Amino acid sequence: MRITVTVDGTKFTDDVEPRQLLVHYLRERLGKVGTVVGCDTSNCGACTVHLDGHSVKSCSVLAVQADGCEVTTIEGLARDGGLHPVQKAFHDNHALQCGFCTPGMIMQSLDLLADNPDPDEKAVREGLEGNLCRCTGYQNIVRAVRDAASNMRGGAGPEAEQVSQVTTGGTQ
Repeated sequence: MRITVTVDGTKFTDDVEPRQLLVHYLRERLGKVGTVVGCDTSNCGACTVHLDGHSVKSCSVLAVQADGCEVTTIEGLARDGGLHPVQKAFHDNHALQCGFCTPGMIMQSLDLLADNPDPDEKAVREGLEGNLCRCTGYQNIVRAVRDAASNMRGGAGPEAEQVSQVTTGGTQ
């Protein structure tokens, strides 16, 4: 089947097998290897991307279901050589060890912050409960999400607009 999908701002038209998963299309055809294949059962959340502005586990979405949609991957967050505020907060708060879950955690965090720009610790934990980390114990991840939320609320500059665009799938 022929699909047209916009990934990280670039439009692609490709023929795909009807049963090909979005995660495999992103990694194998487009080289978006930051989208990690974790469990292939939608349990771990490592493959989380944004589909039309909302987080989805790309191992549970067929590539044909993304036809006509806009996909944002972890690679699409950084702008002009600078990290997205959530990426920066993960770095600054040491919210990773092996890094395997980090792309999915960051993408899910963006969705969480779009719904709740000022989450408390419980809200962060609940918002990330579909994403698993085997290394960190989550303390620094929670701290990073809350730090990013604080930084994004405090600034109405380009980062705040960028968050809005990424989480809504386009411009306002």
